[in-house]
Amino acid sequence: MIEVKDVTKSFDGKTILHGVSAEFKTGKTNLIIGQSGSGKTVLMKSIVGLVRPEKGQILFDGRDLLKMDTDQVKNLRKEIGMLFQGSALFDSETVLGNVSFPLRMFTAMTEAEIRDRAQFCLERVNLKGADSKYPSEISGGMQKRVAIARAIALNPKYLFCDEPNSGLDPRTSILIDELLSDITHEYNITTIINTHDMNSVLGIGENIIFIKQGYREWVGDMHQIYTTDNEALNDFVFANDLFQKVRAYVVQNEKP
Repeated sequence: MIEVKDVTKSFDGKTILHGVSAEFKTGKTNLIIGQSGSGKTVLMKSIVGLVRPEKGQILFDGRDLLKMDTDQVKNLRKEIGMLFQGSALFDSETVLGNVSFPLRMFTAMTEAEIRDRAQFCLERVNLKGADSKYPSEISGGMQKRVAIARAIALNPKYLFCDEPNSGLDPRTSILIDELLSDITHEYNITTIINTHDMNSVLGIGENIIFIKQGYREWVGDMHQIYTTDNEALNDFVFANDLFQKVRAYVVQNEKP
């Protein structure tokens, strides 16, 4: 579990996060949602350690990131997997080379062990046989799956995903959501996903944190989101006519 307690962060005198507190549960898909400029990206960067809050605690299973020394932070980062918005693959490396990269950087595994682990991760994301291809030779959805394989190569306890469905078509987005959900449950990972994708929210949102103007506005799951009376959340999630119809249907059918 990752716990954020009373986290406050400012830039150039402007407060972006106002004492935000939240729990991100182990073995669950935890989603951070909110409008652009709401502070959700700053919150994720604070949790990962890319920016440092002025106040608060960020606890990784009880270990406070903000009180760690350099060596402790380095050790913690070995427990973290990252899935970047644009996949961030190395164009000059093959698919296998991309997945092998963190294993070469952070372990003492032999080349044979690295190859076996990388191939296992590629098979887990349904990319068996793609080892020798380069990123430019595969689709955007396949690139995202390579990035997921790389993110889980070190068998992380914590997985951070920044807009994992960005640039993907709806069908591929659903496949990526299902893959992230399956991996989270299978390996009991604390997964945190920063997303604008309402299909993800309503499909895999087991623990949803809604940020509005730097404040934690609402917390719940994909079932509770249909019946909440929080107007700001409803305006954000159900702005699309189709989602409004889905919500109306769900609410109507839940009435006694």
